Amino acid sequence: MPKHVYEYAVIRIVPKVEREEFLNVGIIVFCKHSRFIQVLYKIDPARIAAFSNELDIDQIEENLASLQKIANGDKDGGPIACEEVAERFRWLTATRSSVIQTSRPHPGLSDDLEKTSRELFEALVL
Repeated sequence: MPKHVYEYAVIRIVPKVEREEFLNVGIIVFCKHSRFIQVLYKIDPARIAAFSNELDIDQIEENLASLQKIANGDKDGGPIACEEVAERFRWLTATRSSVIQTSRPHPGLSDDLEKTSRELFEALVL
């Protein structure tokens, strides 16, 4: 099976933007050639509370679910979810000054994007 070039970014919770401290909570994996995009995330309320007790966990869950809807192209994901896969990835990984941010995209090679997504998620988030 041929290997495909993919990109991934880590989704981070940044409680105080000015301090630039963060907690990894998810990943976004994208492959233009395969038209593949996937968002995986996990919220651990105890871990987030230990990091900062000022965050609204329900709001974070809602925002991360929105990112997943956009990646999936869900009809209730808003206008960005209607864009092509590459545009969705670029929008999801755009630089932001908010509580939810992403790392810069990183490249890789994969012959199984689903497996690679799970492996990245386990290594970088769990």
